[in-house]
Amino acid sequence: MKIWLSELLTSFRAIIGLAVIVCGIYPASVWLLNRALFPAKSGGSLIQRDGRVVGSWLIAQAFVEPRYFHPRPSAAGSGYDASRSGGTNLGPTSKTLVKTVGRRAAQYREENELPQDALVPADAVTSSGSGLDPHISPENARLQAGRVARARGVPEEKILEQVKAYTEGRTLGIIGQPRVNIMKLNLALDGVHDVGR
Repeated sequence: MKIWLSELLTSFRAIIGLAVIVCGIYPASVWLLNRALFPAKSGGSLIQRDGRVVGSWLIAQAFVEPRYFHPRPSAAGSGYDASRSGGTNLGPTSKTLVKTVGRRAAQYREENELPQDALVPADAVTSSGSGLDPHISPENARLQAGRVARARGVPEEKILEQVKAYTEGRTLGIIGQPRVNIMKLNLALDGVHDVGR
């Protein structure tokens, strides 16, 4: 009986010790190290204007005015709701998905003054898995550049230069696809120069 109680006490001490290390010391040390080495990123990559938070580089927002680049469609809540992140979960045989993509493609062509048979990038008509992706493809950005230039009254070449300047390459040169963070791009077009390139 004493051996059994001794082993139980040893097991209990091990559980408590591991819990303190794994649930307390390790997370606290990672948090402190992260705050010291990457203060902006560890704080959520927040965008502040005039002393108040207006967004994050990591979460898309709805830009609907013609003078702004528009993000991917969102299925997060009622749209771009960070507390309800998620995709549509509709498969390629879903009639709802086919109708939605067709409607979005027609709307995209109309608002960007494209021919009715113009190919539309997939990221212009489908939501991401999270519904909060702040990036669009460079092709999507180039197709929107004419509309943005007309709405701002500037030459399209100037807008395309900004698109090129804010196009990010593949992570580590091999992961993912080239992409454009439209939060950074739209703020740069508004004349906000500290946009965390």
